[in-house]
Amino acid sequence: MTLIYLIRHAEAEGNLYRRIHGWYDSLITDNGYRQIAALANRFEKVRIDAVYSSDLFRTCTTAGAIWKSHGLELHTRRDLREMHVGVWEDEPWGALEHKDRKRLLQFNHSAPEFVVEGGETFDQLQTRMKRAVFEIAAAHPGQTVAVFSHGTAIRCLQAALRGLGPGEMDALGHSDNTAVTCLRVEEGRAELVLENDNSHLPEEISTLGRQKWWKSQQGKAADANMWFCPLDLEHEPERYLAARRDAWVDVHGPDIPFDGTGFLQAARVHWSYDRRALICAMLREEPAGMLELDLERFASERVGYIPFVYMTPERRKQGLGVQLIGQAISLYRPLGRDWLRLRCAPENQVAQRFYKKYGFTKTGEEHSGPVKLDILEKYIGYDNHERQFSAGQPG
Repeated sequence: MTLIYLIRHAEAEGNLYRRIHGWYDSLITDNGYRQIAALANRFEKVRIDAVYSSDLFRTCTTAGAIWKSHGLELHTRRDLREMHVGVWEDEPWGALEHKDRKRLLQFNHSAPEFVVEGGETFDQLQTRMKRAVFEIAAAHPGQTVAVFSHGTAIRCLQAALRGLGPGEMDALGHSDNTAVTCLRVEEGRAELVLENDNSHLPEEISTLGRQKWWKSQQGKAADANMWFCPLDLEHEPERYLAARRDAWVDVHGPDIPFDGTGFLQAARVHWSYDRRALICAMLREEPAGMLELDLERFASERVGYIPFVYMTPERRKQGLGVQLIGQAISLYRPLGRDWLRLRCAPENQVAQRFYKKYGFTKTGEEHSGPVKLDILEKYIGYDNHERQFSAGQPG
């Protein structure tokens, strides 16, 4: 008999930024590192003989909670990966709700007919996960093994072990990040001993605890997921200026002059470099925010510069702004940028708390006209996150 602890990875960028990450190699969030610490404490005195993980960063990093403390080798397997979603990879969930609603509904119901270009089906996912777990069990008779995988992959395996195929999983639960499922495998059969247990997580660091989508009985995302579209500065300059003016007055008040001409000139330069530089954030059909990027400035420093992050007044303090940061990362990381950099007024305490919460730190100060601004940066590369986890620090 082999005992297998099947564990979902810690909270990763897709969970936080509300983007679909199958084979996209996303990072662990700061909260995810806290979850890893809690998982390590749970298994501190549990005997583990071997550790396996999917070969993606988020699972390998989570697996460090066990293999490092137990003095074991980490074995990686590609067939423990999450479902491959092809052309959907790194798309915002809101974009799929907007432009591919029928297939998203199929995905939410694990429909047999679901497939996107370049991706795999639920049947293929069930087959490879079941094969991988039984092969691992066969290689470790009489031992206890920790196996790290992904949410949809684990759910598909749970269904397969119940004899449920694609389209028959609606009644099954969803696993929190770092939730533990336990299997007893013997003579080619597997028994579910424990499922989706997150008892090691305090409520304040549970990912599912602050999300709503998994509570929906209709398979529709209940969270507010944004999608993004270009802003045509040639035809919509007033839309940009209105957002800039609103943000300026909100922070600095009406007595410090607003230089709309200067802001617009700078935006035109950014936009001339790359049409992705000006982005509207949409919540369903409603404008919810705006993002401005400067894809040329600081490129030699491997920095992605963000001149402007904006949420409309009615959408502030709703936890949506972090999706704008996710969109910036999605554009800058493929360009080889390891850092995000932006400026924030020190008196804008709401924004200062927001950026601190999501990993930005102050690296300097500068003056822009009549106002002083803090320079804030966030690391979005891979190496530093792994070093920080090795040192036991949150990312």
